[in-house]
Amino acid sequence: MEDQTSQEQASPEVRKRIQESFDRQGLMRHLGARITRIAPGCVHIALPGRPEVTQQHGYFHAGATSSIADSAGGYAALTLFLEDTEVLTVEYKINLLAPALGDHIEAIGTVLKAGRTLTVCQLEVYGVGDGRRKLVANGQQTLIRVDRPAQ
Repeated sequence: MEDQTSQEQASPEVRKRIQESFDRQGLMRHLGARITRIAPGCVHIALPGRPEVTQQHGYFHAGATSSIADSAGGYAALTLFLEDTEVLTVEYKINLLAPALGDHIEAIGTVLKAGRTLTVCQLEVYGVGDGRRKLVANGQQTLIRVDRPAQ
């Protein structure tokens, strides 16, 4: 579910802040995920297929699928907040709709409702390959906005 805000690009400052935060995530680096789009209220994350992110049948593992969905939603929310704030996931629910196959999977996090404290995001994950794109997971996430910890 992409709204028209996902057609825009976030400001260079927001893109830089989001990318720098993403680059500090050990799990995303370990998985080999990368951000492919940063727009106001919408972030895309791609995960290339390789044996380390699959389960025993060769499909993308549900843990890898849900991890990039969680991060896509979190960063989508963060695009709408000030520089001195962070977000943490309070909860998320994901439905695995089909085996995740393809050259890569792509998670799209889209803000449905941004609040002062809680923000709700739509999560979608697509299997992409052979010129096709198939929805393989769908979910919803609630995040809490917090002050950035002093460093």
